[in-house]
Amino acid sequence: MPRRRIGFWYRFAAVIAKPPLVVLIKRDWRGMENIPADGGFITAVNHNSHIDPFAYAHFQYNTGRLPRFLAKSALFKKGFVGAFMRGTGQIPVYRETTDALSAFRAAIDAVERGECVAFYPEGTITRDPDQWPMTGKTGAARVALQTKCPVIPVAQWGANELLPPYSKKANVLPRKTHRVLAGPPVDLAPFYDKEMTPELLKDATEVIMAAITRQLEEIRGEKAPERPYDPRQERIEQRRRTAAQTQRTQAPKAGQEEGQGT
Repeated sequence: MPRRRIGFWYRFAAVIAKPPLVVLIKRDWRGMENIPADGGFITAVNHNSHIDPFAYAHFQYNTGRLPRFLAKSALFKKGFVGAFMRGTGQIPVYRETTDALSAFRAAIDAVERGECVAFYPEGTITRDPDQWPMTGKTGAARVALQTKCPVIPVAQWGANELLPPYSKKANVLPRKTHRVLAGPPVDLAPFYDKEMTPELLKDATEVIMAAITRQLEEIRGEKAPERPYDPRQERIEQRRRTAAQTQRTQAPKAGQEEGQGT
């Protein structure tokens, strides 16, 4: 695939990040032929380790299409960090806006300029107990439906074995293998030219997440749960369990007080 102009800041980041990645992680990368050679597109990637953005960026960098990650707009205003974010072409997300589509206006602009915009649709490291992709947020679907650009589902596995989710202790030995599988574009045509209702965006997001999960199933050689882990639903269930436990513990106390009052 043709190389794009890298620029000083991205080349500087590669010089710093690639040597330790090469030392720490072996690579099994597949599906590079599915990365578009030209034009703007989105990669939708699963997230299971604090270091997988670096490992995934290494893969994407080697395809010749530089990834532009989304980050809070405030980071682009702060000294060296801001200069680095701007210099490497990362994408600000304007969370302070009340218009959901306007929050991603920079991502839309980047796609329309012909860039690769990398989304982590889960929004955070997966909380699924077996590290399968969770339910996704709708940002990638919003940008994809607005621009009608290709969405490439990308699954990765291995960085999480080096640094498990939410852990601060790395498992350096034995040397881990970072496995990446990029799939063909997700078919979102059935959602084009329709009103972006919450239901439509949710359905489009589920299609994207299902494609990522299928790629991860192939990497892991096993079947994912039929229903993805939903952190919002889990919080609701946790509150219910807490309320039920509180009621059970308060009931005996109420009974004792009644007995003392007779």
